Amino acid sequence: MTIVEDRPVSTGGVDTHAGLHVAAALDPLGGLLGVQEFPATAAGYAQLLDWLGGFGTVALAGVEGTGSYGAGLARHLAAAGVQVVQVDRADRQDRHRQGKSDPAMRSARRGPRGPAGHRARRRAATARWRRSGR
Repeated sequence: MTIVEDRPVSTGGVDTHAGLHVAAALDPLGGLLGVQEFPATAAGYAQLLDWLGGFGTVALAGVEGTGSYGAGLARHLAAAGVQVVQVDRADRQDRHRQGKSDPAMRSARRGPRGPAGHRARRRAATARWRRSGR
């Protein structure tokens, strides 16, 4: 009698950017297993693949921008035997209505924050200058 270990299968989705990639791991039913950021470097590609592999055998990876920011990652995943598919960006109007979905873009969009988490006031100096009459 042969015992076969039944390892779960997972799918990855990656939102690519110039400096970092945001990966999501999904179970076979599409349930979110986790989201993690990785640097857009060869070491980051290896970390991303190891992280996805922690959820099970990686059957498929959807990568945004396989011809630009995601090209290196797509090559790395394909060389490791993972099937890679190109994921198209959403329409610009749809993206604007829905807002930013990944943590890096949300934090970048919020802008700089002080130690208490409050947004920096950007127009205070201009208002003082106007009041002073200069």
